[in-house]
Amino acid sequence: MTKEFSRRQFIGNLAVAGAAACAGAAYGCGNRSASSGQEASGFAPKKRREHTLSSDLAVVRGDDPKKMVQAAIEALGGIDKLVKPGDVVVVKPNMAWDRLPEQAATTNPFAVAAIIELCMKAGARQVNVFDRTCNDARRSYDSSGIAKAAEAAGASVTHVLDRKFHTVSIPKGVSMKEWLLYEDAAKADVLISIPIAKHHGSSRLTLGMKNMMGVAGGNRGDWHPQLDQRIADFATVTAVDLTILDAYRILTDRGPASGTEADVRKEGLLVAGIDPVAVDAFGATIFGLEPRELGFVQRAFDRGLGEMDLAKVKQQRINLA
Repeated sequence: MTKEFSRRQFIGNLAVAGAAACAGAAYGCGNRSASSGQEASGFAPKKRREHTLSSDLAVVRGDDPKKMVQAAIEALGGIDKLVKPGDVVVVKPNMAWDRLPEQAATTNPFAVAAIIELCMKAGARQVNVFDRTCNDARRSYDSSGIAKAAEAAGASVTHVLDRKFHTVSIPKGVSMKEWLLYEDAAKADVLISIPIAKHHGSSRLTLGMKNMMGVAGGNRGDWHPQLDQRIADFATVTAVDLTILDAYRILTDRGPASGTEADVRKEGLLVAGIDPVAVDAFGATIFGLEPRELGFVQRAFDRGLGEMDLAKVKQQRINLA
């Protein structure tokens, strides 16, 4: 696993970070391929898995991301309430950037490994890990530490392929009525989103629902004039079964990539739940924001995708610190 890195390494990454942040469509990775996709006969988004996980939010504070994930899943009822023997599971982290874990631009690799291990223990036939990256995929997968950690935990780590993006209808969409969705995400038995909580220059924050832009094809830069609404529209067809928000380290400014030590804060927090709106609503509070201040949270709530009023959401608080 990646060790704590030095101030020299931080400084060495600043030039790359600055270039990424100033690259216009870089926040949406709009200059990437996968812009055409294809229609697929009978292709349709997955439906959410019927399960008996608790509808509570598990809020865990601690110093060990692996133990934090384990505690959160146990609080929700155990992974076997979601993952069944023979299932194909997709674990979707944020590894879009060529950044080290300590730079808080990508999901903590220990947290990713922990949920993979739980899925494998529950009998999953295969756990797939991938992301449509913004920086070079090979460098991003490697620098994040996620590829190595995921493979060691038993997952299949792959790069996205243009031919696996297919146009899907978005009947409940307001700003977009169709878009390109990645085949492996749509066909999974179980889809788990495990984003990092961080600042974003366009949407204010990247949390669970925005993390799923990593399974969207096309020119994602086109989303930005109506980014909040399009995040919510896309959430109506991704059917995420479980969101695990990694806030062990958070990026407080110059997101989504940064690279600057001053922008990173060790929060020691993890939030998990089956309601993607509630998880993101709680994520807003980590940064001192009200859920309604995040446009995509409000719009997802308006589409009936979950609850944004945290007073109505039962929370299990666990302190491992």
